[in-house]
Amino acid sequence: MRKIGLLPKLIMAIILGIIIGSFAPAWIVRVLATFNGVFGNFLGFVIPLIIIGFVAPGIGDLGEGAGKLLAITAGIAYGSTIFSGLLAYFTSSIVLPTFLTPGTLNLDSANPEEALLAPYFEIEMPPIFGVMTALLIAFVLGLGIAVIKGNAIKNFMNEFQSIIEKLISNIVIPLLPFHILGIFANITHAGQVATILSVFARVFIMIILLHITVLIIQFVVGGIIAGGNPFRLLKTMIPAYFTALGTQSSAATIPVTLEQAKKNGIHDSIADFVIPLCATIHLSGSTITLVSCSMAIMMLNGMSTSFSIIFPFILMLGITMVAAPGVPGGAVIAALGLLEAMLGFPPALLSLMIALYVAQDSFGTATNVTGDGAIALIVNKISGYELR
Repeated sequence: MRKIGLLPKLIMAIILGIIIGSFAPAWIVRVLATFNGVFGNFLGFVIPLIIIGFVAPGIGDLGEGAGKLLAITAGIAYGSTIFSGLLAYFTSSIVLPTFLTPGTLNLDSANPEEALLAPYFEIEMPPIFGVMTALLIAFVLGLGIAVIKGNAIKNFMNEFQSIIEKLISNIVIPLLPFHILGIFANITHAGQVATILSVFARVFIMIILLHITVLIIQFVVGGIIAGGNPFRLLKTMIPAYFTALGTQSSAATIPVTLEQAKKNGIHDSIADFVIPLCATIHLSGSTITLVSCSMAIMMLNGMSTSFSIIFPFILMLGITMVAAPGVPGGAVIAALGLLEAMLGFPPALLSLMIALYVAQDSFGTATNVTGDGAIALIVNKISGYELR
């Protein structure tokens, strides 16, 4: 059972949840809702810890690069991530209203009793501090580690990151399928699962098309700057794309991404620096998925999706997902705090967001790593090298 991947487990959990919600008595759904309430509160408790545990060491590690080259690479990667988020926003703003009706899904915490069955009891687990406080602490510690170049705080934060990684991989991820099962049992019992499944099947098609569009744009720009055929360069990176589909991990795909980048004629020293770095800081595919899915959920719940709300969220995503947990769905785990603090997602919507994101996480990861090859093309040219 341990060898079954997270995605198959989530698919089984969704199917079983729909079956239970359709045929089981209300008391069984309420038992599952009770587990969901406890797990959701626990998730709320650990979100600030996740932010500090991953953002602070991630920013600190960026201070150990090759100076100017690091700044150029990080700037291009961040710009690519923000561009992808904006493309997803404007596309979603135009496309989503054509097939979903605002307010048809009612999972907002303001009146959950109207849609979902309430748990039998709740266990309060207040977080140590708020999400924005955690972000500020993470930024201060990360920048401090990068500036003073000391080892004491850095080693402490690296060990703290390892603790949070164990917490996610040994507790959060294994319990996630049961949590998703409960969510879908409850929304099925409330008669809302058909709306979710029909809408998000079309949302996923839109997301995949956006991934392809972004990759083409990235390689057209990279090819023009580097002086190569964009589509031939993109074709060379395809093995990295399919490897990432299987591993669901940018880090695990680094050897293949590195090999294909060098086959594109990128200088060895540039590829050796840019590819591993971008595996943690360039998340264009993940950003497209997070922005598209969150906007669809917000529209279904009648929440505002104005540019003034989503744009700051996109800007923060590019920073917060740096060194996201090395587990399937790590980007959405790292983004939970932003979804809660900036977009106002209650626990039920956070859980739904996790399920929807993880269902296509491999495609986002594949887009991330393939796009790393385009960034390497640009940095290679800026560094004065021609394609071999």
